[in-house]
Amino acid sequence: MIQSLPNSPVYKYGYRLYIALFFAFLLLPLIAISVLAFNDTTSITLPWKGFTLDWFFADTTARKGLFSDADLLQSIWISLQTAFLMAGLSTVVGTIAALLFEQYNFRFKNLLYFFAIAPLVIPGVILGISILLGSTYVGGILDTKFGIDLEIFGPGFWLVVLGQFSFGATYVMLLVAARLKKFDFALEEAALSLKASRLESIWYITIPFLKPAIIGAFVVAFLMSFANFNTTIFLIGSDPTLPVDLYSRIKFSSTPVLNAVSFMIILIITIVATASVFIKKKK
Repeated sequence: MIQSLPNSPVYKYGYRLYIALFFAFLLLPLIAISVLAFNDTTSITLPWKGFTLDWFFADTTARKGLFSDADLLQSIWISLQTAFLMAGLSTVVGTIAALLFEQYNFRFKNLLYFFAIAPLVIPGVILGISILLGSTYVGGILDTKFGIDLEIFGPGFWLVVLGQFSFGATYVMLLVAARLKKFDFALEEAALSLKASRLESIWYITIPFLKPAIIGAFVVAFLMSFANFNTTIFLIGSDPTLPVDLYSRIKFSSTPVLNAVSFMIILIITIVATASVFIKKKK
């Protein structure tokens, strides 16, 4: 809506109503699940039975809270480990790929770029199944013909990292490449004319310029890994990540402890986002 142009009352109030409904659609489920995390009942939904902190701290046979559930805390820890490792690898490889595709011309560049972005158009379920089958086949060949049994080729932590890395690096590459399009390559040429090496010009000139995009890409990759389900479920071993653990719990038996987990995640993300806004505002 353009403020300087005259608008009819119907358009004006309709626009405001649309904005209100849009944010209600986004926020009401989050508010509801946050409130129900403190509901004094064994049901995951309404009706409201009163306020309680049992679903955070209780440790009884009838009720086991978030901070007393060893299996749930273990799945959170596994998700954090997976997300940090996957985001780190994706950031390094994705940044290098962005520099490669944006700064150099080489044979089969377009074909390789197509393969690089392919994980974005392939459904996560198909990606997970194909990685599982491919790694199992390679692991079987190494074991039967060479007697080499590598853990990375079997379902488990490392295969989850590898599976998530396949699409995480692509997102990082695209985010960094978008920032790189605004870069003035004459700065690198000036550094080279002053007898800096190619690596030095990238490290001291290009990387500092890309730093905001690299940090943002790391955060995006971390969140994507932490929340990923459709690819991860095919690659996990005996230790599930948090989304898979929550799915198994809500599928067979659900308690408000699931609401408590969701509330803690919403709270942490809100705090981090708010802090980020204030830091940027001060800068």
